[in-house]
Amino acid sequence: MATAGIKAAAYCLNFAPELALHYGGTPAQERKSKPDSEFLRALPEHSQTYEEAQAYAPNKTYIGAMPGRIVEAISRSGAMNPLLVLDEIDKLSGDYRGDPASALLEALDSEQNHAFRDHFLEIPLDLSQVMFITTANSLDTIPRPLLDRMEVIQLSSYTDEEKLQIAKNHLLPKQMKEHGLKKGSLRIDEETLRAIIRDYTRESGVRNLERCFGEICRKTDMEILSQEAPKKITVTGGNLENYLGVRKFLPDRLPCTDQVGLVTGLAWTSVGGETLEVEVNVMDGSGKLELTGNLGDVMKESAHAALSYIRANAQKLGVAPDFYKMKDIHVHFPEGAVPKDGPSAGVTVCTAIVSALTGVSVRRDIAMTGEISLRGRVMRIGGLREKTMAALRHGVRTVIIPKDNERDLEEIDQTVRRQLNFISAQTMDTVLSAALNRPAEASPTILTELPGDVRTRVQKPGLRQ
Repeated sequence: MATAGIKAAAYCLNFAPELALHYGGTPAQERKSKPDSEFLRALPEHSQTYEEAQAYAPNKTYIGAMPGRIVEAISRSGAMNPLLVLDEIDKLSGDYRGDPASALLEALDSEQNHAFRDHFLEIPLDLSQVMFITTANSLDTIPRPLLDRMEVIQLSSYTDEEKLQIAKNHLLPKQMKEHGLKKGSLRIDEETLRAIIRDYTRESGVRNLERCFGEICRKTDMEILSQEAPKKITVTGGNLENYLGVRKFLPDRLPCTDQVGLVTGLAWTSVGGETLEVEVNVMDGSGKLELTGNLGDVMKESAHAALSYIRANAQKLGVAPDFYKMKDIHVHFPEGAVPKDGPSAGVTVCTAIVSALTGVSVRRDIAMTGEISLRGRVMRIGGLREKTMAALRHGVRTVIIPKDNERDLEEIDQTVRRQLNFISAQTMDTVLSAALNRPAEASPTILTELPGDVRTRVQKPGLRQ
């Protein structure tokens, strides 16, 4: 009987019973060879009448009709409370066939997904127990109504130490196995791994890092297969370029000496943190402010806010009161081909302008980040974790952060936190005291413990005001 059911479902045209019973190829063959077969006796039971066929929903009659992906996933899981992952939801797009984002509005809404209706089943389906997890590289392209139905969890980029451990324990062994390399046939020491991470990849994840290991493994295969090559290959810093080519990124270096009008800022990018140098030149002129370096509107506004603060507090800062009438100021951000925007460079620009106007040099081992108000208040910024990693990579040892970002220090990797000193600034007075090489009147406050119930601060000698 099971065989008859399978044959009936496979070969019977359910919505045209007469054609199936009398003119179908399979029934005709069965009728000739086995007139009294079980298949022929069971076939009418699996056929529809004309009225039943006519009432059958048109969207289910086309060949290949299937339930939706959500219903299909629940069916495969065998439970009504599975975990469903929707990958890269920011790349959803609609066309004449429909908009998936509109369908997800109901599926992801906990207030109404208890009666989700799949167009194939046409019956209410309870999705309230399903846990949906979506991934996205950017929130900008996700429709706002859909984003409002989600709890957004921001995942920071990997630190260099995390990338090192991932490379040693996962990426390199995986690539060696895929390229048929036995354990011990390829050796890369830890310092060389750091060089690959630092000089060949600048990314938040490890995708390009894995590609680098794949390239090394392929060239290692070629060397081992050659007659002259040894059976064990060691990649070091000296021969690394033979496998990966010329280094793509030059190592970050601090200026050799403290300089006037040159300040190191910190910036957040989609691939992690970066250092951002700000250069300022002051020339005789009529008070014009020139901004160059492919800057966005927000960064230009920060520069103007910094200049207004300096003009309003010229006497306190030791700046000539009429500088805005007699001097032209040129603020430049190097690497002009790279677009730059955001408010967090405000304190950096302000410090560079004050240094250029007063002729006082800036400490080269200090980096800073923070938004500035017209009254010199240092305001909160984002991306502190990535920015501190960039500071450490650049060789910076002291970082000035807004006071409102103190609690964000808990999110910074311990290896990074141990090697950096943090100065919490609420006003520009603190920033300038720590960054400019002026005669010391009072040492700035250094955070020695993470902010919490107990906050410890000490006066650290050697810092100049």
